[in-house]
Amino acid sequence: MSLSEQPGVIMAGEMAEQPGVLRRLLAEGAPQIRETARAVAARGPRFVLLSARGTSDNAALYAKYLLEIRRGLPCGLASMSTTTAYGARPDLTDVLVITVSQSGGSPDLVASTRAAREAGAITLAVTNSPDSPLAAVAEFHIDVLAGPERALPATKTYTATLLALYLFVEGLGGGDGAEAGVLPGLAEGVLARQDEVRALAARYRFAERMVLTSRGYGYPTAKEAALKLMETSYIPALAYSGADLLHGPLAMVDNISPVVAVVPDGRGGEVLRPVLDRLRGRGADLFVVGSAAAPATASSGFVLPTGGVAEEVQPVLEILPLQLLAYEVTIARGQDPDAPRALAKVTETS
Repeated sequence: MSLSEQPGVIMAGEMAEQPGVLRRLLAEGAPQIRETARAVAARGPRFVLLSARGTSDNAALYAKYLLEIRRGLPCGLASMSTTTAYGARPDLTDVLVITVSQSGGSPDLVASTRAAREAGAITLAVTNSPDSPLAAVAEFHIDVLAGPERALPATKTYTATLLALYLFVEGLGGGDGAEAGVLPGLAEGVLARQDEVRALAARYRFAERMVLTSRGYGYPTAKEAALKLMETSYIPALAYSGADLLHGPLAMVDNISPVVAVVPDGRGGEVLRPVLDRLRGRGADLFVVGSAAAPATASSGFVLPTGGVAEEVQPVLEILPLQLLAYEVTIARGQDPDAPRALAKVTETS
């Protein structure tokens, strides 16, 4: 079998590109993102609506946390069918509508963005394809500069989108996003620990289901990791905020089904501690991704280099070992993460 025929070679290659993509975005994309942010801020949006699907939906959820915490702007996740299926035409005057899409080719995202602009919204598309229909229909556009992505499970476009959204939100407040400067080097270090993740993956090779949880900025990471596990290895993976997990779903946690907890180094991790205590009390097979202190009392863990890293940019690092986990679990199960069954990208991204 040639190298190009090995299972997962495309996904592995694109995961490895992520530090370079982050560097490119900081060096080449940041000035344009700041310019776009200044232009949007000058319009004085009073509310933000976010539209996306799949992986991009998890990136949009991250933007919701950023916008509400860093800028004090109330945010909602749009229900696109209200306009595309039901024909609703709400008054969106002075509302910022941010549509996130790797390909920029999803018809419902294009249609809902067009309708939003016609309804008076300030529209911003965040894509990996500046020539896409979505970029054309939106008033403003941000290119995440991830380069062509061929693997069906999105990896580098996800982390690039997180960084682009962070730079945009900081730019709305006149900031330069300097806190993100450490990310490319730290990302390289995390991805270099693939052997460590491979050993962990052997533990979960025969898992019949998995539960993922976090709070705050880590919650979008839990949702994205669940999606990666489902679309590569077909393991049913359910993601809950720590607060929601305690309201009913905790009953399904036992010592058989693994629980993955993303523990941010900051306020999100602090408010997650009671949840971790409850999980340990139920004898859960708990795998923790977080700072050095986080995995100490878990069944297993992956220590992230988050010392001195702002909590709001930690999600770019948090997802990396979980991308690797999805990849390694899939390989261990004898499957090919480059060819998930019944999946296809909407369009090629470039």
